[in-house]
Amino acid sequence: MSTVVEAAGGIVYRWRDGVELLGAAQHDSDLILENLEVCVVHRPKYNDWSWPKGKLDINESHRHAAVREIGEETGLAVALGAYIGEIEYPLEDEGKRGKRRNDPRKPSKHIRYWIASIIDDETAMKRRYAFGPINADRLEVDNVQWMSPADARHKLTHVLDLDILAEFVRKVKSGILWSKMFLLIRHGKAEGRRFWGGTDADRPITPLGSAAAYALTREIACFGVNRLVTSPWRRCVGTIQTFAWQTGLPVNMADDLTEDAYASQPDSAWECLRHEMEITLRTGQITAVCMHRPVIGGVFEHMRGLCERKSLAKQLPAKTPYMATGHAIAFNIVNTDNGPAIIDIQKVSPIVY
Repeated sequence: MSTVVEAAGGIVYRWRDGVELLGAAQHDSDLILENLEVCVVHRPKYNDWSWPKGKLDINESHRHAAVREIGEETGLAVALGAYIGEIEYPLEDEGKRGKRRNDPRKPSKHIRYWIASIIDDETAMKRRYAFGPINADRLEVDNVQWMSPADARHKLTHVLDLDILAEFVRKVKSGILWSKMFLLIRHGKAEGRRFWGGTDADRPITPLGSAAAYALTREIACFGVNRLVTSPWRRCVGTIQTFAWQTGLPVNMADDLTEDAYASQPDSAWECLRHEMEITLRTGQITAVCMHRPVIGGVFEHMRGLCERKSLAKQLPAKTPYMATGHAIAFNIVNTDNGPAIIDIQKVSPIVY
């Protein structure tokens, strides 16, 4: 079996002249694309124009590598949005023009891409300890240019990069740029109930749970999270607290998200979560909410009804345990006349080593 080199990158976008479209203009896909600019980079080694991207470091996720590589090649601090897609081509064809056909006998390069937006300096500074260092790499890239998607179509060197652009444009037309990221986290692995001598509310996460919680901070930092909400029970607070400590963000306690509150009034947990989604849409803050397995199962029942497609709803498991401990799900949510709606879903896993 041939070697596969893993890499990641993204299409970074911004609004022309810094003016975001409002009102009815948000539904005019041609007007949106005319007022949108994307970032392409020139690599002197290959004399080609492509999307900012790069290889994964050891023990690094694709998502983390995408943000890091974009930062190193462009100098931009970005947050990830929706996932775009992936490409793969023979490693020996790196930088070559024309079609690239994979040969299973030869080493290949596999690249995953996300939509990325520029974050403000304050958010970038707050997440630096959670995310890790980003060092400028001036050797691989010698020119960074902003242009319309139409111009990028003519500028990009490689056919597969055009495929990624086409999928980006499709998602833009579907309204993805008006969405906000909303993350739901299941707490890290906790001490077993039968071995814990205290109350269930005080049951802490295990060393393995702490490791997963720490590793998860690197992943949720990729989304530019700047609002934290959690069940006040110790295992949930312990999971989200590391990110709060690293970023200096306050932690908002939500009593309705505890297991006891859910058992007595199941609908209150959903009302609480829906309220947090509304705050995200109203303020633009990227929210991460930490809760328990049974509560997650309950809110999933409601969230399936918010999914714009049945295929999205099927991504939310209907059976326990719903999510692995120390993992997260990232939702792209938009505001509609009927309230929040879900238009995209990503599963987020920590790398624990």
